[in-house]
Amino acid sequence: MTLHAAEYDRLKAEQISRIGFRDNLLYAQLTSIAAVAAVTASAGRLYLLLVLPITGVVLGWTHLCADHMVTMIGRYIREDLTPRLTAAADLDGADTGLFGWEHDHSRDTRRRSRKWFQLAVNLLAFYLPSLTGLIVVWIAGQPSPLVIVASLAELVIITVLAVQMCVYAGLPRLRKGGTRA
Repeated sequence: MTLHAAEYDRLKAEQISRIGFRDNLLYAQLTSIAAVAAVTASAGRLYLLLVLPITGVVLGWTHLCADHMVTMIGRYIREDLTPRLTAAADLDGADTGLFGWEHDHSRDTRRRSRKWFQLAVNLLAFYLPSLTGLIVVWIAGQPSPLVIVASLAELVIITVLAVQMCVYAGLPRLRKGGTRA
């Protein structure tokens, strides 16, 4: 039982560390957007906005991976560690409230709306600035063929990121007929 409790402590420490890292990536993204905008404005070179999709993808993907690991640690604690610890403590499967928070927070009635809002924030922070930078380069600049090719490649990459953010958001899927799964 002591080993299971130690495993829980290590997992929670890892989860807390990843949450802090993940949350700081949002600030890093906002800082990079401001820096790219400032450098672009001072240099007067619109093609420098092509850096936005690169930072958006690197920071956005890292954010997504960290968030996924936070989720997976929570799932592991709920679905694997809690039953093993309950069995090791010889609690006969009784509802002991062991690691209650790990189970209760996922049953919150506002969880679904928070997940939708978090997805919107993630897309707003990592996808929209990248897309906006590309659009500004296409419309306001006079992009060379090389810039157009590079920007189209970036468009594909940021769209893949946006799709992955939607997939990993953990939102209910729609089944045939428009009902929620």
